[in-house]
Amino acid sequence: MTTPKTPVAEARTAFSDAGPATANPPASPAAAAFAAAYPVRPVPAPGPVDTAPIAATPAALEELDSLWQAVVHETRTRGNDIHLPISLAFAERLCRAYPEADALLVRVATLLHDTGWAHVDETRIISEGFAGDWRKAAIRFEHEKQGCEVARRVLPALGYSEEFVDRVCDIIDGHDTRLVPHSLEDALLRDADRLWRFDHAGIALASSWFGMDPATYTDRLAIEIVPELITQAALDMATADLDRSNALLKTAVIR
Repeated sequence: MTTPKTPVAEARTAFSDAGPATANPPASPAAAAFAAAYPVRPVPAPGPVDTAPIAATPAALEELDSLWQAVVHETRTRGNDIHLPISLAFAERLCRAYPEADALLVRVATLLHDTGWAHVDETRIISEGFAGDWRKAAIRFEHEKQGCEVARRVLPALGYSEEFVDRVCDIIDGHDTRLVPHSLEDALLRDADRLWRFDHAGIALASSWFGMDPATYTDRLAIEIVPELITQAALDMATADLDRSNALLKTAVIR
């Protein structure tokens, strides 16, 4: 007996017919430029797409170690020590699928994007950041601003240029709250930030934030999160991971 799949196919169709560029018109020159450069949604992948379990290809172990060490404090809040490494591994896969992207920019922005959660009121993170219309919650904007402060504090001391830091901050500042991406690198960070949720470790952690059992949460992933994915590579990875996670967690039965 096989585990029935969740409605990824329906979500894929809805995304293809009316993606973010249609539902949310570009609000800035950068967003408009990205939409013009990548008019097809989801964005086709020119490079190889790896849909194997993410644990098979963890993020590079040494190149960014000094940056990880600089933000250890920031990884101890809101499960960042699980969320950030898994998101970075997905980001590296996405960079291989989209070799025209600035891989270093994507990797650094992904590593740092949620570090701001360590510098907001922790008592408000779950109650405001993961409840109601959470995408518009004030604390979401706060953690983005604080994430930029972390980036500006740690990156120059590690040899990153001011221009590079500005590009990192442009991605971090808005990754949850801005409707559309400003660049391919921005899009890859956004997809990586969502993809970790489809892995069984992400489901175990994030479902508790939303007060959902795994079956309800995986249904939500298929219906709400899959249509938000910007790239075809991310869509393929999410579909494969969601099928595996549903089978592993027996969500067709335990609900």
